[in-house]
Amino acid sequence: MRYRARVEYDGTDFAGFQVQPDGRTVQGEIERALARLSRDGRAGRVDGAGRTDAGVHAREQVIAFTYRGRLDRGELSRALAATLPRDIGLGPLRVVEAGFRPRHRARYREYRYQIWNGPASPLRERYAWGVRQPLDVAAMSAATKVLAGRHDFSAFGGRDRQPVRTLHRVRVTRRGRLVTIEVVGDAFLRGMVRRLVAALVRVGQGLSDSAEIRRQLESQRPAFAGETAPAHGLVLWRVPMGPPHALRGEQVEVTRTTRDRTIRK
Repeated sequence: MRYRARVEYDGTDFAGFQVQPDGRTVQGEIERALARLSRDGRAGRVDGAGRTDAGVHAREQVIAFTYRGRLDRGELSRALAATLPRDIGLGPLRVVEAGFRPRHRARYREYRYQIWNGPASPLRERYAWGVRQPLDVAAMSAATKVLAGRHDFSAFGGRDRQPVRTLHRVRVTRRGRLVTIEVVGDAFLRGMVRRLVAALVRVGQGLSDSAEIRRQLESQRPAFAGETAPAHGLVLWRVPMGPPHALRGEQVEVTRTTRDRTIRK
């Protein structure tokens, strides 16, 4: 039986989602739990909708796996809840077709990055980047217009054979001392969101502006010497599922000049 589920995790003590030779990972912990509940002590591969880096959290990661044990769906759900470590939470299991892959069925991926723009706050700063200097959110918002759309994001991500990505929305909001940067896109390069956040913070501090962000983007060289925001402020917020490679249930605007797609709220 093949199942899918939404997974929440605190990434603080993980070396990322994807299994690695050395290091504790979210995928590894779930596969280990499934192996304990299978008939032969082996677990199949757990597929994820995204590969979060070390220290990055998830509110709604989506996984899928094939289970060959004797437990029914309810029993398996309860057994996994009792077996998984405390920093991983598994939502209800849903039966899906045999070929279901979250990565191919993701309509888009939404990340949120939190910045605590105030005095030192150990509790808030466990899940937010503490930035003491006041941030000009209006300037940061203006700079997001340079990033939205379809671009070669080589300057803001790890090397990739296909570095062109589409950002449907980049938005900066403030609520009191808390600044949140939302980034919605079809897919992301390694480290891309955190590098975009670092660039926007530079703008907010008056160290850069929209024109410089555009120059860095077009250069395709590591922007601002590869400056990257800390991992602990980033959360994979949600990954809605749909038909393979389709944006279903959204209004999509196609511009005549860039042919970029922008999700309208």
